[in-house]
Amino acid sequence: MRVSDSAVARRAAFGAVLVAGSLLASMGCTSQDSGAGAGPAKPRTIKAVPGCDGASWTDPADLSADRSPARCSTGAPAPRPLAETRKLTIATGTLSAEYVAPLQVAVEKGEFKKEGLDVTLKVLPTPDALPLLAKGDIDAQWAAPEAAVINGVNGGFDIKWVAGNFSPDPKSKSGLWVRLKDGERASHVPMAGRKLGTMIGKGSVIAYPMNTSLKKHGGGLDKIQFQQLGSADVLTALRNGGVDSAWLLDPVWRKVDGDARYAFLGGQPAGEPLGGMLFGPNLLKDDVDAGVALLRAYIRTINTYFADDYKKDPAFTAMLARLLKTDRAVLESTPSLRMDWEIRSATTDRLQSAYRAAGVSEGAALPESRLVNRSLYAEAVGHRP
Repeated sequence: MRVSDSAVARRAAFGAVLVAGSLLASMGCTSQDSGAGAGPAKPRTIKAVPGCDGASWTDPADLSADRSPARCSTGAPAPRPLAETRKLTIATGTLSAEYVAPLQVAVEKGEFKKEGLDVTLKVLPTPDALPLLAKGDIDAQWAAPEAAVINGVNGGFDIKWVAGNFSPDPKSKSGLWVRLKDGERASHVPMAGRKLGTMIGKGSVIAYPMNTSLKKHGGGLDKIQFQQLGSADVLTALRNGGVDSAWLLDPVWRKVDGDARYAFLGGQPAGEPLGGMLFGPNLLKDDVDAGVALLRAYIRTINTYFADDYKKDPAFTAMLARLLKTDRAVLESTPSLRMDWEIRSATTDRLQSAYRAAGVSEGAALPESRLVNRSLYAEAVGHRP
């Protein structure tokens, strides 16, 4: 990517090396969307986009589980190549998870190249990637507004959530499972005081649906004991009594589904993405055209390859298995994800509430405007507010 004067100045300002794991807010941030000391951003012209009609935008306040995700026609929005090729780096915690598939397919099918973008996907844990994103050493991050992100923004990082990723199929049972005691029924399982095993820490976005499910059963993140385990150990601990409950991911939950000794208490809310694309100042301010182009390619990839039940196509599923380096049978054992580029209203409010309940959030609660920017994907599909 071209290095602008402002990017050089910003990197110089980051002269002191930031410790990756300590993204706790120690000072208030007075900057607005346009940045501290900067004037308001110039309004961008939004033009109608062929193939993206009214169905390409849904009301962000619609949280209904049966909401149809936004969609354009296959191949839309059409590419609008930049005058000069931009080199962009997107950090992601993994390249093997199914929710990363749209990025993998966009690279494989040349969707980024059609926009004049030379995109590199780089595996980096979220704590390591955040400081790099904030100072412009990487351009985007495929992650989620986790506690570390919120705390980083509270501490001055110029980072925003600009596009969603997916919500689960209603048939999915990825989420909170409990081993039932004698006489217990799945309709009400007293969760207060129980031990929960998870490979995901309290600072993950999963804290939000986990807290919701626990509260329905007399628990809550502040009323249970957490035990963080490796991915291979979570199910084992649940089965041998090392933990009373566990957050089981795809396709692990298949191992206990249908077993009367276990009950599914809930998972990620249907119709509400909890992660996706994060932008730093490079694409939020220095080169917005490249930011919109990146989202346009991502949205086109969803509309072209992931619009419906993409696992119905054996050839496409085989390609996905190759790209994700996973067994095809494992990939086919769970329902297709509902890929969704939009961000729901107040999701970041609900996430922050969960982080506070888990004791991993510091500083003032941030308004959505400090954490979310929907204007770039709105421009990509031609939606005028």
